[in-house]
Amino acid sequence: MAKHENDRQPMIEVQNLTKFYGSQAAIQDLSFTVQRGEIVGFIGPNGAGKSTTMRILAGFLSATEGTVRVAGHDVSAESEEVRRRVGFMPEHESVYGFYTGRQLVEFSAKLYGLSPLGEAVDRAIQIVGMEDAQNRTMDGYSRGMRQRMRLAAAIVHDPQVMILDEPLNGTDPRQRIEFQEVMERLASQGRTILISSHILEEVETMAGRILLMVSGKLAASGDFRAIRAKLDEQAYQVRIVVDEPRRMASAIVALDDVDSVSFDDDGSIVVLSR
Repeated sequence: MAKHENDRQPMIEVQNLTKFYGSQAAIQDLSFTVQRGEIVGFIGPNGAGKSTTMRILAGFLSATEGTVRVAGHDVSAESEEVRRRVGFMPEHESVYGFYTGRQLVEFSAKLYGLSPLGEAVDRAIQIVGMEDAQNRTMDGYSRGMRQRMRLAAAIVHDPQVMILDEPLNGTDPRQRIEFQEVMERLASQGRTILISSHILEEVETMAGRILLMVSGKLAASGDFRAIRAKLDEQAYQVRIVVDEPRRMASAIVALDDVDSVSFDDDGSIVVLSR
């Protein structure tokens, strides 16, 4: 019975999270939960606060206000415990090109204090389907292959929670399908996955639920259809640069789908349209 109750406990709990950098609020009063075995897409434009939130969840940044619990542990008080239970894959690559893929995963295993390394490294590389390429150097990998081997490095310690920041950046459609298959396999094993992107189409097929962040706040939560409907309610901003901006603006403002037309300081036209 106790195990059954524990399975229903959220693996990520964020309540009223706020993060300031000086006087600038990167995150404002953010609250959400993610359940065990759930894949959640974390989307929003660049600068929305996604990466800051993920770094707080992984224990690499402290919150200004609010509470964050991961795998039952308070991140602010038990950051080391949290890091042992989290597999974190940052947005930006920072790997040596002369490392083989296997060496990268071995290096990560050493950082987590695993010993012996062989079995854990073999398992992680097998999960991402990189056995045949594991002894090639990273600078000979495609973008998708590098991302999969970086994922192997992030899961070598068998984490309960995976926090992946823009892992699909630069990948092509086939690589995204391969990545999706890996995510679904990991989720089916009970792992909890939070995966960020600034493009809804990248995560909508793999995530059961979407969290939409805008300007440091949670703007919407639901399946991708609900998020698409929410996005369609907002006006699109389009910037137009032409030789005769006033003439162009006069023509555009008469269109039925245009909400407003204005001029920027550089003379370009800014159109809000549905």
